[in-house]
Amino acid sequence: IETDLDTKIYFADPHAPWQRGLNENTNDMIRFFFPKGTDFHKVTDEELQAVVSLINNRPRKTLGFLSPLEFISKKCCT
Repeated sequence: IETDLDTKIYFADPHAPWQRGLNENTNDMIRFFFPKGTDFHKVTDEELQAVVSLINNRPRKTLGFLSPLEFISKKCCT
């Protein structure tokens, strides 16, 4: 894949959460709504979609204070 895409692929080391910043930040946001121990069999699709919408519409400093959806819209459709 690296050769075909002419890029490097990076794998984080096991037990090194500081190497997976975006992943860890997203997990924290999800845990805000669904604390550890949540039974996801009892979470409705509507509840899950509401949380996904809130997360995807939350402005991010790294995106110039645009939400991910705003950022993608500006990059894809201008």
